[in-house]
Amino acid sequence: MQVFQQMESAVRSYSRSFPVVFERARGSYLYDEKDNPWLDFLSGAGSLNYGHNNPLLKKALMDYIENDGVTHGLDMHTTAKAEFLETLRDVILLPRELSYRAQFTGPTGANAVEAAMKIARKVKGREKIIAFTNGFHGVSLGAVAATGNDHHRSGAGVSLGNIERMPFCGYHGRDTDTLKMMDKLLGDPSSGVDLPAAVIVEVVQGEGGLNVAGDAWLQGLQKLCRKHDMLLIVDDIQAGCGRTGHFFSFESSGIKPDIVTLSKSLSGFGLPFSLVLLNPALDVWKPGEHNGTFRGNNHAFVTAAAALKLYWGDDRFQRDIQHKAELVTRSLQAIVDAHKPLALRIKGRGFMQGIECENGDIAEAICRHAFDRGMIIETAGNHGQVVKCFCPLTISEEDLMKGLNILGRSFTAALNDYPSLKTA
Repeated sequence: MQVFQQMESAVRSYSRSFPVVFERARGSYLYDEKDNPWLDFLSGAGSLNYGHNNPLLKKALMDYIENDGVTHGLDMHTTAKAEFLETLRDVILLPRELSYRAQFTGPTGANAVEAAMKIARKVKGREKIIAFTNGFHGVSLGAVAATGNDHHRSGAGVSLGNIERMPFCGYHGRDTDTLKMMDKLLGDPSSGVDLPAAVIVEVVQGEGGLNVAGDAWLQGLQKLCRKHDMLLIVDDIQAGCGRTGHFFSFESSGIKPDIVTLSKSLSGFGLPFSLVLLNPALDVWKPGEHNGTFRGNNHAFVTAAAALKLYWGDDRFQRDIQHKAELVTRSLQAIVDAHKPLALRIKGRGFMQGIECENGDIAEAICRHAFDRGMIIETAGNHGQVVKCFCPLTISEEDLMKGLNILGRSFTAALNDYPSLKTA
């Protein structure tokens, strides 16, 4: 541990919450240097939807490496890229009647967000982008300007502009029509709100506290974008690749965004890989206008294509996710019911659900108790008040229930540390 304290920047965060040295990982488990198992309900912040070292994806990658497949090729054509594009088209896009053009950006989700906002501004000739309260889109300068959290914004060191902040679905309560508010502001020449090039939105705000945009709200948002000549960007970096129960988080709403950003679990193996899907009419880039040395990770192309073929060729995996998500909901409800009348609330959708606590201190204490019981889980929300379940989508029912049982015991132990809550 000493070398990390001596050599690594103070910016590190997850290692502070989980102060052990991990040596290997498989499936839903991480193992420390002493081979102690830790059930993983964090999944690389959503980048390991198919678990650690998925054996089928690992075999595809190892075969590719053994055959001296291209590791790095800038944005040149490779067989690995061709197979990924063909699989993406045939397995994901065509069955959903989507006809996007694929742009490979630098390897981070934030870079995909930067590219999406840049192309929207280029196409529309306007500077502003609408982003929402509690949204998170990354911490590079353009992406962090669209991010709502002050903790991340304050690290920029410069003014963050060209963003119009609007209230997310339900931000002012269920009875407030936030789309009507936006429509009024955009239509009033004296509102002080400049007409933006685009709107960027997460269907489920992962870092923002598992806030869910309803299908009707998303449909209304798409209509609002059409009415005011704005592009609709869905940031599916954390909520995509099956996390909400469908491959894309917006599928149940029936909308068709102009631009979609993907990353995290797109590679299926934890390899850095980001992608912008855009309406072909918007593809007005000049060659190399948005680039990066590591755009197009060929190893990630291999594992991504294998994951799409293995898990998304039919609806069996999707149905399995939805079934296990119901188990999560029922278990979380049991935890809430066991601690009434405390103000606990279930939030989220699919395999990104959690429980909102009274404050961030309680949520953090619950995660500490879970860690003491051999499980890794983190918090989310504007005050860190939501305990967030983010286990692999491939987790077995046995391990899923084991983790949810640990979570229940951790709630009980942590809440016993706050006896004043029971008499409040």
